[in-house]
Amino acid sequence: MVTYQDLLVVGDSDKDRAEFVRKVIKEHQASNLYREAKIADDYDRCRNTTTMEYQKYITDVTGAQYVDQLATVHRSTSNFFSIFTTQLNQYLLGNGVSWKNGEGERLGADFDYSIQQAGKAALVCGVSFGFWNLDHLEVFRPYSKDNGCFAPLYDEENGALAAGVRFWQIDDSKPLRATLYELDGYTGFMWTKNAKMEPGKEWNVIDTGCYVKNKLPYKIKEVSTEADGVEIYAGENYPAFPIIPLWGNPYKQSELVGMREKIDAYDFILNGWEDDLDNAQLYWIIKGAGGMDDPDIRQFLDRLHTVHAAAPGDGQEVEPVTVNIPVEAREQLLSRLEKQLYRDAMIMNPDDLASSAATATQIRAAYERQNVKADQLEYCVIDFINGIMTVAGIEDEPTFTRSTVVNTQEEVQTLVQAGTYLSDEYVTRKILTLLGDGDQADEVIKQMDALDAERINEADETEVTEGEAE
Repeated sequence: MVTYQDLLVVGDSDKDRAEFVRKVIKEHQASNLYREAKIADDYDRCRNTTTMEYQKYITDVTGAQYVDQLATVHRSTSNFFSIFTTQLNQYLLGNGVSWKNGEGERLGADFDYSIQQAGKAALVCGVSFGFWNLDHLEVFRPYSKDNGCFAPLYDEENGALAAGVRFWQIDDSKPLRATLYELDGYTGFMWTKNAKMEPGKEWNVIDTGCYVKNKLPYKIKEVSTEADGVEIYAGENYPAFPIIPLWGNPYKQSELVGMREKIDAYDFILNGWEDDLDNAQLYWIIKGAGGMDDPDIRQFLDRLHTVHAAAPGDGQEVEPVTVNIPVEAREQLLSRLEKQLYRDAMIMNPDDLASSAATATQIRAAYERQNVKADQLEYCVIDFINGIMTVAGIEDEPTFTRSTVVNTQEEVQTLVQAGTYLSDEYVTRKILTLLGDGDQADEVIKQMDALDAERINEADETEVTEGEAE
């Protein structure tokens, strides 16, 4: 495992640093973090690895195995993993981040969306990395098919993330690009098989097909002139390393761990059922075929599959035999596996509430496991946001509003009954939030205040009129 201390002993020459970056990339691609993140990413995309790679084999009398070319192999994949990670992530982060004193708003209008991206990636891969890039948050993943991979370099002394390499390559025939992030700036590297390539004047040639950019500070000040174009005249860095890890759980591992085997079992049973239905569990009994060997029987079956007709010879008879498919047993097992998956993932199954008019107490009880799970994720997210705020020079306290299913009628009745002990503004805001119109609360409260003022004026005018009549 390459660490931050290994980077510190690397020479200052561009060639030594380029070789070190290539070493980091190779070791990261061979690491458990990268491999597990890649598998988890496939499951999140509903391309379950075990199911997609499954193949049926036949073993002959000699013990040799070969692919069964005539077997039906369905590869339907379940979407449990994506459902679990998305539901948990949006349950906690779907309503965005609320701030105690409003300073957190300086993190940008897209910060809520970036946090959702980081949370989802952390649940899938086990960890994601947030890069505070001047005025916005960028999210890196240990593995990604679309946005490059990030290889972390941890400090051996305290375990903190102290540096890292982000790398990407669109295709094997295209250049491999990488960026080395350090406390005092970042450096770009590129390797290409095209020795005649001219990437630009900002790139320095350090070897055949290897280029490097000079290290730049994270916060750059530029000046533009008509004669010289854009030039950097000053720059500065952050008080801490600007890339912060977000762990998806206290165990620092993908949520797929412990779930993959159950998901594979569900897919295997479902696909086996589909294979049986397709083949109809049909067998052929050939009577009077004592002189037929295995190749003859195979040829006979091939003809049946092709022309759907049998032409037995003298003294031969062909009889089809079907076997009943065990439907009920498989349905029960699939239902049991689904319940176990939701239970072990600690995720609330909406189907448990959709079939009945659940009370508020029943709904809260159904969410209990998911709340406990979300509590663990929330601690990790808060620690992550605090790290980002330290880099950005912001002090605030983040809070979250969880997205839950509610019995609206019962909740509204409870608020109305408590109205005698609460302010009208508070009750109004809570009711509108339950009805999904929370963003209209300020306008509604203004209208209510105007109506109250109008009633008071009318009451005063009535009192004055009555006094004059006396």
